[in-house]
Amino acid sequence: MSSLRQNVLKQGLPPLPAQTSQPPSANRFSVGRKKDYSVLPWTNYFEEVKDVKSGGNTFRVYLKGNTGTRIVFLHGGGFSGLSWAVLSKCLTNLIECQCIAPDLRGHGSSVTEDDSNLSSEQLANDVCDIIEEMNEDCSPVVLVGHSMGGAIAVHTAMQNRLRSLAALIMIDVVEGTAMASLHMMHQILRNRPQDFESDEKAIEWCVRSGYIRNLESARASMIGQLKQ
Repeated sequence: MSSLRQNVLKQGLPPLPAQTSQPPSANRFSVGRKKDYSVLPWTNYFEEVKDVKSGGNTFRVYLKGNTGTRIVFLHGGGFSGLSWAVLSKCLTNLIECQCIAPDLRGHGSSVTEDDSNLSSEQLANDVCDIIEEMNEDCSPVVLVGHSMGGAIAVHTAMQNRLRSLAALIMIDVVEGTAMASLHMMHQILRNRPQDFESDEKAIEWCVRSGYIRNLESARASMIGQLKQ
């Protein structure tokens, strides 16, 4: 059993919130309460942000934790590294690990020579380049990918470039569907509102439309999907 798993099992999960004895009607007045759609800064969740250079490309990478297994989070299409903000904070509170969440090519604040090249091979190469640049001591690496990110994680592992790869975790992914949808990404983005009056309006749209259901996550991550 790995030390990472031992630490998780040893510490356990955080306790469930206490159940309220109040009837449903007691919460009726909270329904109309105004929600806070203000931006939560990345510093609430990550300790550092780096711009990792590889050739003519610069990848924005968010970091949390300094020791332990390196957990590399790969976001889904149309999202950014900030999508993992809330989870990274929770995870580093539970176990000793390092969370690494890059903005993939064509997403967030990363700038590449060809942002439109979203082939699985290119994205997997990008991930390998980022990890090799940041993992000089060859610490164990766990790849975690959601949707498109899960498919990229598989392709990254298949390249056999990561000598210290210890585990692969895929969340909500059907590889053929996820990768086939990449060429439709620009159409998907065009279906969003073209502009917003403010960052707060963007976050409000994000939550109300169901694009991101968790309010805290929306406040922390939606800013990474906007262009000024």
